[in-house]
Amino acid sequence: MAQFLTKEWLEAAHAIREEYEGKAGDPPAQVRMNLNIKECPDGVGEGRLVAAHVDSTGGEVDLDLGHLEKPEVTVTVSYDVAKSFIVEGDVSAVMQAFMSGHMVATGDISKLMAMQTGAPDPVQLEIAGKIRDITD
Repeated sequence: MAQFLTKEWLEAAHAIREEYEGKAGDPPAQVRMNLNIKECPDGVGEGRLVAAHVDSTGGEVDLDLGHLEKPEVTVTVSYDVAKSFIVEGDVSAVMQAFMSGHMVATGDISKLMAMQTGAPDPVQLEIAGKIRDITD
């Protein structure tokens, strides 16, 4: 098991996604999103911050470190909320953070909302389960 957003976790998550490449249905939305993840635990990020991105425009969900040059939306959120959504698939955590002002989104917010719609296919659920299993 590896801690969420560490190099080891990202490598393991990428390996799982590669194993299923081309087998899952399309993501619910195509988006280029930068993430500013704050309040990270010791050992994650620099200065308790992680700059990351999600890009699903290629038909697969790509989560990696660093920012995209031309994102459609940028989200600033706490580590706990990011982990709840990315690892646990907890859409309510995102909505609660947004409504309470603990998440800030700039740019095309409709892209963010579209990511939360649609039911994942069985392969996406299997991928999500394997990622949960490797996450400490």
